[in-house]
Amino acid sequence: MKIQDTRAVITGGVSGLGLAVARHLVAGGGKVALLDINDAKGADAVAELGVEKAAYWKTDVTDEAQVAGNLAEAKAFLGGLNAAVNCAGILGAGRVLGKEAPMPLKNFATTVMVNLVGSFNVAKAAADLMQHNDAGDEGERGVIVNTASVAAYEGQIGQAAYSASKGGVVGMTLPMARELARFGIRVNTVAPGIFWTPMVDGMPESVQQSLSASIPFPSRLGRPEEFADLVAYILSNRYLNGETIRLDGAVRLAPK
Repeated sequence: MKIQDTRAVITGGVSGLGLAVARHLVAGGGKVALLDINDAKGADAVAELGVEKAAYWKTDVTDEAQVAGNLAEAKAFLGGLNAAVNCAGILGAGRVLGKEAPMPLKNFATTVMVNLVGSFNVAKAAADLMQHNDAGDEGERGVIVNTASVAAYEGQIGQAAYSASKGGVVGMTLPMARELARFGIRVNTVAPGIFWTPMVDGMPESVQQSLSASIPFPSRLGRPEEFADLVAYILSNRYLNGETIRLDGAVRLAPK
């Protein structure tokens, strides 16, 4: 898929990694639909990217009907839909056995609903639309890119819910890719390490420096633009399918 031909929905698209992907695709000539829950940032993102190239839909990724409806509207705006990039997610930090009480089950469930169920919900709704696309070279009709985390492999203390949710994203990548292969739809996942995001910006400088020092090489936090570069490469390389790619500077998370 050529970037200029990309018609993509991007969840979590108004900030952080999602906005970086949107900027990259629009700069390359593509069009994007931004699905998120922050109306103010949505308006700012569309103003930056241009109303002819980008539009925003307020979307709860866990709402099946809303996602299906918004994707249909997004497809109409885009003039087609051949890419879906799942960047929406929450941290859901908390210990299984907290100081005062065990983690409330709703906290665990909410994290899994947004990060895992939300990713599945958007992916299956996008695939439902993509399957009707005219087949391109070698029969390709679309690409789905999910976002996991290195915490799917080395979850830290306090990340039980988050790691479980991201581990689920990794786990569904291959079976989904195998199933959707007959429709010419590829499915891949990126597992980023520690990246500059709005959350990190709010941390004390000493914490930021400590995080940077923990990364072997380059010894710094990942840049959202580097995440976007990889997503664009996944979209363009037709033979890349059913894979989860770590993007982490060789970091391996310590227990805490």
